[in-house]
Amino acid sequence: MKNFLVIQVSNVYEKAVYCMSEICKTKLMSFKEGYAENNRVKIFYRDYGPADATPILLVHGLGAQLVHWPDHLIDFLIENGLRPITFDNRDAGLSSRFTNKPSIVNGYLRYFFRLPMKPEYSLNDMARDGINLLNYLNIDKAHILGTSMGGMISQILCAKYPDRVKTYTLIASTASVPGPLNGASKEVRQMMVSRSKSIDPTMDEVYQRELKWVGLIGMKGKEIDTPKFREDTINNYKRIKDIKDGFGYARQLIAILSSKNRIKKVKSIKAKTLIIHGEQDPVLNAENSRFIHKLIPNSELIIIGNMRHLIEEEILDQFKDRLKDHLLN
Repeated sequence: MKNFLVIQVSNVYEKAVYCMSEICKTKLMSFKEGYAENNRVKIFYRDYGPADATPILLVHGLGAQLVHWPDHLIDFLIENGLRPITFDNRDAGLSSRFTNKPSIVNGYLRYFFRLPMKPEYSLNDMARDGINLLNYLNIDKAHILGTSMGGMISQILCAKYPDRVKTYTLIASTASVPGPLNGASKEVRQMMVSRSKSIDPTMDEVYQRELKWVGLIGMKGKEIDTPKFREDTINNYKRIKDIKDGFGYARQLIAILSSKNRIKKVKSIKAKTLIIHGEQDPVLNAENSRFIHKLIPNSELIIIGNMRHLIEEEILDQFKDRLKDHLLN
């Protein structure tokens, strides 16, 4: 069980989380939450202290909120003296929402037939959001960790702003635009399309969709339908239930599909880079990371046999020693 103490200070919240169970690894976790605004785009962030620890900026994937980062990863980073900073990408969580209402089906068709698209924003804009957040927090240099779409965004960040990067960790991503050969399986694409059509789902629809989604992209054979999973899914949905916008996911996906490959940018990355990918990933296959490893001279590649697209605790256990060495040495 966890008890929460919440103190509001203007627009920033400071929360202390006290672990009351023996299975809880972190005895005291504290963080501040707030908005970083630039050019009328508000990015909601969570900054885990202490302020004098080395920061690591975590960039999440398509449609994900900052609360979707697994606790065991955050705990691991804090235990090793780091200061995790997470945030909701634009069009996700509590960050700014945009206005157009794109069709994912139309976006895929325009992508496959190489027809022009008009995204509301680009992955370059999303990379700039990360830099603006570091500026807002007065952080000159940070470790960067990106997963999936967050990996695409962080590739741009590391290439364009090399002086802001201590090390780079890239998980389950690609340097190309996802397509039939390197991208999502048919079943994953169908799930993406069905999600975009569900504009105002009920709580039960949200839960059933999340069960199916995590079952599809998470570890095979792992028990998902648990009281903890239900509680987390409901709480995550409640966090954004008052935001009447069902198109943020589609707008982010259109930004991905309309982007160009980042091969030249990735080749220019100078930071020490650790690349991690699951051999069984149904969203972006592992060949993407094998290719990126060839592009970045100062990189190391870890392929995990039973990993799909998520970072479950059993998966983190397989690379945490190497990640620790990468970040601290």
